[in-house]
Parts: sequence; C-alpha cells; structure tokens
Amino acid sequence: MAAAGPQSSLRGALCRGLLTFVVFSFACEACKKVIFNVPSELETDKMVGRVNLEQCLRSADLIQSSDPDFRVLGDGSVYTAGAVVLSDEKRSFTVWLSDTKKQTRKGITVLLEHQKKVLRKRHTKETVLRRAKRRWAPIPCSMQENSLGPFPLFLQQVQSDAAQNYTVYYSISGRGVDQEPLNLFYIEKDTGNLYCTRPVDREEYDVFDLIAYASTADGYSADLPLPLPIRVEDENDNHPIFTEKIYNFEVPESSKLGTKVGEVCATDRDEPDTMHTRLKYSILQQIPQSPGLFSVHPVTGAITIVSQYLDREVVDKYKLIMKVQDMDGQFFGLVGTSTCLITVTDSNDNAPAFRQNAYEASVEENTYNVEILRIPIEDKDLINTANWRANFTILRGNENGHFKISTDKKTNEGILCVVKPLNYEENHQVVLEIGVSNEAPFTRDTALRTTMNRALVTVQVRDQDEGPECNPAAQYVRIKENSAVGSRINGYKAYDPETRSSSGIRYRLLHDPKGWISIDEISGSIQTSKILDREAVTPRNDLYNVTVLALDHDGRSCTGTLAINIEDVNDNAPHILQDQIIVCKPKMGYTDISAFDADEPIHGAPFYFSLANPSSEINKIWTLSKVNDTAARLSYQKNAEMKEYNIPVTVKDRAGQSATKTVRVNLCDCTHPSQCLAASRSVSVSLGKWAILAILLGIALLCSVLFTLVCGVVGARKKKGFPEDLAQQNLIISNTEAPGDDKVCSANGFTTQTVNNTSQGFNGTMGSGVKNGGLETIEMMKGGGHHTLESCRGHHHTLDSSRTGHVCVDSSRYTNSEWHNFTQPRLREDSIRGHTG
Repeated sequence: MAAAGPQSSLRGALCRGLLTFVVFSFACEACKKVIFNVPSELETDKMVGRVNLEQCLRSADLIQSSDPDFRVLGDGSVYTAGAVVLSDEKRSFTVWLSDTKKQTRKGITVLLEHQKKVLRKRHTKETVLRRAKRRWAPIPCSMQENSLGPFPLFLQQVQSDAAQNYTVYYSISGRGVDQEPLNLFYIEKDTGNLYCTRPVDREEYDVFDLIAYASTADGYSADLPLPLPIRVEDENDNHPIFTEKIYNFEVPESSKLGTKVGEVCATDRDEPDTMHTRLKYSILQQIPQSPGLFSVHPVTGAITIVSQYLDREVVDKYKLIMKVQDMDGQFFGLVGTSTCLITVTDSNDNAPAFRQNAYEASVEENTYNVEILRIPIEDKDLINTANWRANFTILRGNENGHFKISTDKKTNEGILCVVKPLNYEENHQVVLEIGVSNEAPFTRDTALRTTMNRALVTVQVRDQDEGPECNPAAQYVRIKENSAVGSRINGYKAYDPETRSSSGIRYRLLHDPKGWISIDEISGSIQTSKILDREAVTPRNDLYNVTVLALDHDGRSCTGTLAINIEDVNDNAPHILQDQIIVCKPKMGYTDISAFDADEPIHGAPFYFSLANPSSEINKIWTLSKVNDTAARLSYQKNAEMKEYNIPVTVKDRAGQSATKTVRVNLCDCTHPSQCLAASRSVSVSLGKWAILAILLGIALLCSVLFTLVCGVVGARKKKGFPEDLAQQNLIISNTEAPGDDKVCSANGFTTQTVNNTSQGFNGTMGSGVKNGGLETIEMMKGGGHHTLESCRGHHHTLDSSRTGHVCVDSSRYTNSEWHNFTQPRLREDSIRGHTG
C-alpha cells in the first residue's frame, strides 16, 4: 500500500520495513521529471500532487502551468482547473518557474500515468500474498494549522500493493478518528484518499498518529497496519504575552551607567525554536519622556540605565510601556505590551546646608543645661531618612566643654545648649564653628565634590552679680604631726569674682572630722586646736579634709575643701604582731615573727629584732635570726622541753624607736597547731571554774587569818599561845554545788572527797574531783606567785601528779599576800574569757 504525495516515491525505497504498505510521493527532485499516478477521471479542484519549487528555483516569483487544465499554487500543489478525463495512459505538462529580476526560468515536467487494472474478488480459499518488504517507507504528512480549506481538505492517498490483484478497502484509526477530537480525519474506502474535515489548532494538537488498514471484502487483512503520522504545521497565530501585566522595580538615584534595573520576560505559545517564537523587546514609551534614561536588551529583556540624569529630587517615578514582538521583531510579527514602573530610591547625594552663615546667641554666666539657639538647615533628600537627618558638630571654640549641640528629630534643627557654666569675668564672648553632615555617608561622587557645610555662632556671656568664688575648690596646706596646739598656718582663700579680692569675705568651718582645726573668720587662716596625729587619720596616709564656708556681706556663699597634708614624724615604735605562737615539735624547727610600724616608710623598716634580757633558760634554748626587713626567725634547740615559754623580744626601727614584747611560745608535741589549741581551750574552761573556787578559798583564808589574830589577842590576855603547828592551818575545800560534804584537809596528810563521794589519799595542798565527766582542779600558789598547774617542778604542782599519787609536799605557810597573788591573775583570765566568749 502506498501514499501518493508531493515528493518522489523513489525516496521512500531506502527505508522500507517489514510492512507491505507502499507510499507514493507527490513531489519530485528539483527541475526533474515528476510522475503522479492518478485515476483516469479527476474532479474539479482535485489535488494531483505537489512539486518542490524551492529545490528547483528558490527565488521564483512567477509560477505558470503549460496545461490550462492544471494550476499550481505557491507551495507547489498541483490542482485540476476543471474535470479531467485521461484518455491515454500518460499525460504530461510543464510547471514553469520564473525569476523576473534575474531573468531566470526553469521548468519541471509533470507526468500523469494511469494504469487500467482488472480487479477481481479474492476466492475464499485463495491466499493473499503478502510482501515481506515495502518498496516505499511512509513519508510523514503535514497539514497547515488553522487552514481555510476548502473542507474536506485532501491530505494524501494511501494504496496497498494487494490492490493490484484484489479489491481492497481502506480504513484508519487513532486520535482524530475514533479518539478525541472525533471525526477530524476520514479515508475514502475505495480510493484510500485521506481528508481533514475542519481546521486544527497546533497549540492543542501538534501531531496525529493515525494507523491505516487495508482489507478485502471478506475482512481479510491484505497488508500489515501502516503508521501514518500527520504533523500540524505551525501558524503564527499567538501573540507573545508578558509574564506580568505590571512590573515594579527600584533603582538608587546614585546608580552608574549600565546598572541593571530589572528584567522583563514574555512567552509565546507558538512552536518553539521557530520565527514564530523568536521574540524581541523594546520600549514603546517612557513617562516622563525626557530625558531618555532606560534601555532594554532586545533578547534578554534586561532594563539598564543609559543616562546620568537620574535624580530622585527631580523625578522619583518612571513609567515604561514595554513591547515584545515575535518573528524576530519584523514589522509583520505579533505584538504584546506591558507596563513597567520604576521607583527611584533616595541616595545621600545632597549635603545639608545652613540657611545663613552666622548666628548670634546670649546666655547668663553661671547658668547651664539651658537651650540658647536653634539652627535650621535644608536638605533635599528624602525626609525622615538617614540621608535627611542631620548630625551637628562643634568644630571649634568648645575646647573647655561648655557647649553641646544635638538634633531635633522632628524638625531636623540643631539645638545648641550650655552644659557647663560660663564665667563672664573670664570670657565675655565665645565664637563657635558649627558643622553639619548626615547620618548616612555621602555617595562617592557627592563626597568628592562636597565639603562639610559650616556656620559661625557668636555667644555673648551676660554678667551676673554673684557671690564669692571658691576657686580652686580644693586648696592644700602642710603641717607636721604633733605640732603644738595653737600653731597657725595659711588657710583657705575665696574671692569676689568681680573685684578678684578677698576683702569682706568671712570664713567658717562646716566640717572638721576630729575637731583638730579652728579657722580665723576674717583671714581664713587656720590654727591647731589639738595635737594632730597622722596615724589617726582615716584612711591612713591620706589627707585630712576640712570643709570651709565662705560668705560675702550679702550672705551669698561658696564652699571649698581645705586638704591638710599631715607630715609624719617618728612617733610610733614598731609593734610585734604575734602574741602567742604554737610550735609543733619536732615537725616545726622554728617560727617567724613580724612587726609593723604605723609611721611612714622613712621611719619604719628595716627592723632590728633581739632578745630582751632573756633568762638563762631562754637564752640557751631560743635564738633570733633575720628573715627580711620586717620579720625575724625564732628557733629552738633540739633538747628544748615541750612547754610554754615567755620570750621577751625587742624590735627597733631605722630611727631607733624600739618596743619590747613578751611572746608566748607553746612548744607542743603535735603534728598540727590545732591540736594544741583544742587542748588549751579545755584547760581554759577548767581554770575558769577553779577561779571561782579560788575566790572562795581566798575568803576562807582571810577568815582564818582574822580568826588567828583574834585567838592570839585572846590568848595573850589569858597568857595562852597557839600550838607550834598553827602555821599549818587546815584548808577547807568547799564544793559550792554540794555543800555539807566538805572534808577538812590537813597539811601533813588528808583526803579530799569528790562530788561522786570517791575519796583519794592525798598528801599536800591540792584536791581534785570529777563531776559529770568534767575535771575540776584547785591550784594553790605560794611564794612569789609564779607557780602554775602545768609543772610539778620545784614548787609547781599539777592535777596529774595528784591522780598518780605523786604529791609535791611543801611545808611553807601561806600568807594573805600569797593567796592574793594566786587568785588575782586567774580572776583576770576568767574575766577576759567571759568577755571574749
């Protein structure tokens, strides 16, 4: 089966497949003979075929047919001018192509062939022979979009090889036939002519893939189905459309030439990559028209700046009417339009300017935090933006910081204020130079051609009748410490600012921390009312400040400070800081002591340490060596006994001032001093209890002495005497918490009874008892009052010795003074513990 078309049927012979359809082309090679196979009878306006005019003569502007029965269209289609009957098997004519400009003419010979065939019906038992190969491959058929007809429009003819021997009937299927859009195509059952019934929109259907069938009268397939694609040729029937109706762009007014503002874009529904969709952009109109500031790239649609006259202060909005045209912008192309709105944004291209070059203002002296002048400016940039808001600066004349200038955020005016009092006597007039700029920096071009705008402000200072002036507010004098009472020195001076004189000004002391100073009301000189002690000033080594009030005859006043620098004298000896030290033997082989001098360093260190008249025992055991200028090292011998030592140490400063202090050093068997501290606390508690008992014993002893004196007087009258052992009077031990259980203890041998009624044999003058787990001790001293409980050496007696049965016996009698020496130190210790506790 074959399809007759406008191209040569020989071209399809190269691509034949296994299908048995054959397609005959309507066209031929350029300027060569073209053969069309046609029926013997042709109707009027019947398409015979198509010749390729461009391949023969592309520039032809005149097409003619040598046979009046046939006419040739501009696309090469050959139609019958009327009904034609082919009497012979062949008929030929020539299609002439002429180029009138070049005087060129070429002809294409068209041969019409007609074969008379005797068709017969296939016998039911007869097999139709099928071709294994085609002679011609199907050539795609095309139709023009939106064709004007006439309809039905002939497209091509389909023929089967089996039609040479049998009666064959043709049919088609596919989209456009039995699928949407329905009934667009149909084929003549007997001839195989394919027709289109109505116009087609390519944008809706760009190709129709039909399938052609050939079958005999009994329904036998005479050939394999033939794919028959029909392509819809595009027509430029769609206008290009911008993607947006209105484009909005912004561009800074300081933009340079070539700056891209934005980009417009359009689409076209016609076939891509054809002239129908080749778009070009242009600007139809700019509003306002002059000057022309923008251009658009014809292909990309990018809008750029082409002029330097972009100024927001002149025009802040532009409107562009954009045009896009297909067919590469040719005059016959279809057109679309859109609107582009361009907003020119503000740049800081206008410097602020003062309205005048000079201003004047006035202010009273001694006034401050007052507004004296408002300075307006002009700025063409956008209001209430950083490009418009002003920054004012005092460039010159404010070296003393009397003025400050700020900006009123609403009016953009400069507000000049006095923040520090002015003095008319010092300066009657002040000239300020004021500069102004914007919060935002200038654009580069503006900065190069513009300097800061400046103006002069003259401020007149008005005189004011004012009181005395204390200037400087703090005045300094020097005086030696320990100066005699009544020593007079220069004091504070205030003056009248108008006359610069101190006459007529009276002085008073407002504040004297220690009452050391008095001031002369007329002259302001001061004298000492007490001896000055530099070390008593707080903070130490600082100035002694006195507040002075100065008054004029009208009662106006000012206050000032008289700072007295008390010069140091060497009136303080160095002082050893340590009172009591615990040394753990043998872990600690020494201890360091340090000293402090309240005087100035010139009267202080280096210090010189030495032992002050030590006893032979102290001298043998303890030695002093220098550590640094303020400390010494106290070392002991290895054979030193563990006990408490009272070591007198003298320290002397560089000027010879010295002081001696007895340092109590407890040489203790411990690993850490805290262990000895805990033990000493428990002993202190015991001694505190026994101190109360010692008072009771002293009272008892006093009573016994009085009783002895009374008995002696009575005995003398009766001429009787006391026994020889009267000196060894019995000592009654009184337990105040359990009276009535006391025992009388003899000096030669007696027992003491504890609270829990346990007795213990005891020889001597000590008693011990245990109550509620606590240890109560009685300590008695005799002789010079240097005996303690810690030792039982010589006349010393401890509680531990009484527990073990060892008794230190002393037959000496105890006098009232001895008991006094014994009780008084312990009463004082107990009193001190009570205060510190």
